[in-house]
Amino acid sequence: MSVAPGARLGQYEIVGPIGAGGMGEVYRARDSKLNHDVAIKILPDVFAHDAERVARFTREAQTLASLNHPNIAQIYGVIEEDQPAHVHALVMELVEGEDLSALIARGPVGLADALPIAGQIADALEAAHEQGVVHRDLKPANVKVRPDGTVKVLDFGLAKALDAGSKDPAYTSNAANSPTLTARATQMGMIIGTAAYMAPEQARGKAVDKRADIWAFGVVLYEMLTGKRLFEAEDVSETLAAVLRQDVDWQALPAATPPRLKALVCDCLVRDPRQRLRDVGHARIEIARIGASGPDSAGPVSPAAAVAAAPAWRRALPWAWATVSTVALLAGLVTWAPWRSAPAPTPRKLLASIGADASLPTSVGASAILSPDGTTLAFVARQAGPARLFIRRLDQLQAAPLAGTEGAENPFFSPDGQWLAFFADGALKKVSVAGGAAVSLCDAAENIGGTWTDDDTILFTRSGAPNARLMRVSAAGGTPEDFGALSPGAGRQRWPQALPGGRAVLYSEHSPTATNWDTAYLVVAPLSGGAPKVVVRGGYYGRYVPSGHLIYLYQGTVFAVPFDLTRLETVGPAAPALEGVTAFPASGGAKLAVSSEGTLVYVPGTAVSAARPIDWLTRDGKAAVLRATNALWSNPRFSPNGQKLAVDISDGKQRDVWVYEWARDTLTQLTFDPGEDRFPVWTSDGRRLVFASDRAKAGTFNLYWANADGTGEVTRLTDSPESHSQGSSWHPSARILAFQAGRGATRGDLMILPMEGDATRGWTPGTPTVFLSSPANETTPTFSPDGRWIAYASIEAGGASDVYVRQFPGPGGPWRISTTGGRFPRWSATAPELLFIEGQGTIMAARYAVVGDSFRADTPQIWSPTGIQGVAPGNAGYDLHPDGKRVAAAAVADDSEGVANDKVVFVFNFGEYLKKIAPVARP
Repeated sequence: MSVAPGARLGQYEIVGPIGAGGMGEVYRARDSKLNHDVAIKILPDVFAHDAERVARFTREAQTLASLNHPNIAQIYGVIEEDQPAHVHALVMELVEGEDLSALIARGPVGLADALPIAGQIADALEAAHEQGVVHRDLKPANVKVRPDGTVKVLDFGLAKALDAGSKDPAYTSNAANSPTLTARATQMGMIIGTAAYMAPEQARGKAVDKRADIWAFGVVLYEMLTGKRLFEAEDVSETLAAVLRQDVDWQALPAATPPRLKALVCDCLVRDPRQRLRDVGHARIEIARIGASGPDSAGPVSPAAAVAAAPAWRRALPWAWATVSTVALLAGLVTWAPWRSAPAPTPRKLLASIGADASLPTSVGASAILSPDGTTLAFVARQAGPARLFIRRLDQLQAAPLAGTEGAENPFFSPDGQWLAFFADGALKKVSVAGGAAVSLCDAAENIGGTWTDDDTILFTRSGAPNARLMRVSAAGGTPEDFGALSPGAGRQRWPQALPGGRAVLYSEHSPTATNWDTAYLVVAPLSGGAPKVVVRGGYYGRYVPSGHLIYLYQGTVFAVPFDLTRLETVGPAAPALEGVTAFPASGGAKLAVSSEGTLVYVPGTAVSAARPIDWLTRDGKAAVLRATNALWSNPRFSPNGQKLAVDISDGKQRDVWVYEWARDTLTQLTFDPGEDRFPVWTSDGRRLVFASDRAKAGTFNLYWANADGTGEVTRLTDSPESHSQGSSWHPSARILAFQAGRGATRGDLMILPMEGDATRGWTPGTPTVFLSSPANETTPTFSPDGRWIAYASIEAGGASDVYVRQFPGPGGPWRISTTGGRFPRWSATAPELLFIEGQGTIMAARYAVVGDSFRADTPQIWSPTGIQGVAPGNAGYDLHPDGKRVAAAAVADDSEGVANDKVVFVFNFGEYLKKIAPVARP
């Protein structure tokens, strides 16, 4: 359908057409809410009621939504409207600039330009391949180069394998565009993609994988270097024949082509996919090395010449060019790409080494920060042992470690820049930047951000619990107190930043059950007390910039909005400001920081999805795939025979219980009711699963059970106005269930639910009784295999969580098992051993012995040198298999291959850039 300028689709006003293709018309539109332009791709009305076309259109949306990378054009949403006509549309990032085919049409692209373009294409493909996505239609026309040199790969409409049952009729166009044939044609041995860029196996109609993209990448790189088509003929069939048989004219490559670059192109253009380059990440690395090897390899671009070309970089660090080597030069080539004309204002970036033979951690929150005056970089990094703090003066080449900061996370400076506060060992600590002993200030079970105010007070979040609020403690130490109040409907506060002037604090806030912080709020609260004020709806990790802006993350992009410090409110529309920042939408964290004088520093990367596979992890640290498919899963629990794994999985709207038969790779949904169903636990005979659900009343959880094979009805076990949030463990007798309940003043208590009857006559739940109630917050009770003991976690008033054991039914104990914090205990069924989680994901184990009625535990030891991901108050993140030899978890990626995460990006004129893209609205 054609849409006239001025027409509206939801919140978008059509500005004008951009282009059209076989799968839709593309329009420029204005987002009336965020006040920025987008691209809208509308499915032609001739296909609007064609189920297969709509399904394919939906696949494109789902594919794009699964990818979040600075070099891949993003999708913002989907429009489905029935008035004035049936409309299916994608709302996508609007990418300005020329496509690569226009650049190639003007002749060979010089090495200084070709290398950064190719490097960014490879980076985009690598990110897609890591998500299991194959583009299948990479060509110059699907690559855009923005005026600032940023490359965007477009049109993932053919990505991923099409459904086996597709009946979409074939459609074709000329060879210059795409002889794209659809699913029915594919089933008949025909092809999908653009003829001149198809891999030979794709041209033959065979199944393809990521190596087809690597072939197309080689063709695109060849054409950039030569300025001419690699395979060209009069029609599609002749072009395909050339792809299958024609020799590559290697003599066409310019004589100045570095031998390593020519070898890379050769490796990509091997017709046998088994002999072809297997991973586009290798191409990205090789391109970076070629670009950094100097004039002999990559053209006459030197650091000195680059600096001279950009006077605004005079504020850059004096040691920068001595340390950035490989990646900084490549980044510079992108920034100063000569095809730009009348460039839009851009921030001046410098990618630099941290100055230590160490790697920045993958934990959420900022791992590298700047002192208030912008002269010192502080960062957390890991060498041979645990992560610790380092200090680097920006006029020096090397960083120095700070003793006594082992295990540090999420540091932040004092206002005078003389101290660093950080979290470690279940505590909030501080240390002088000049060195000396680290001082513990108070307990902090977890760490989700902190800030040091002008009146020498520290605000921090000590827990990730659903009702976690900001706490306040003196910078000299003491007992933390609650700060402020929760906004209506909110339940979690984190990542605070004290605003200049000492009047207020900025922080992120979200609902108790939300799984994605893109829908969170930025809130400002007066430090002296008073009602909090929501200043941004839809975003997280807000930071104030001295230019008079708030920046925050939303859908993987840093947005900026003008902000009035006096009125404590936004004073203009938001605008996208920066991409390529490592962020964590599942926890609301990001790896960026701003100094008081306006310099920005961040760790380059993308928004890290909480969706992940499930791994086997063994005691020796080796990981293997248990379930390869990424999902937002939590709380894995093995069946008593170890053949099945129950998990709760979120689809972004609600959480349900699923059962995975890992030997058959079969996942079956067990619960379907609206609401949150979570914390599955198997009965002792493996026939049923108990779970917590708020299906009766939102936000109030009670216990239910259902047959594990999906038959029969779901039965309610408890009926209480209190939240019975975790059905944690069955006694070996199968007649007693231990669970956790929220009980007001005493917070979490441990409860016992007796069951009456038997498997023949049926079971009837009895009346719950209290097993343990105290001022502490007791959680996750777990019966020992013989039923004599209950292990549990207890969070004391100061915020520290430790694992304890008590005798069941008592009296006896408690015996403290963990020594430096712990939670989520798991008993081994094959050895006298109790496992638990320490910190953010270290599995610990304590051997024990029973002497009479006494429980004696050894000092806990690390169970596996490989940590796990995703551990949170609502997610144990692991379970021990009944064989006692392995756990199900999401293993932290092995970085032993020598690829260190040891670089950060400095942005020196960020404030001036923000003033141009997000000017203050004048009354």
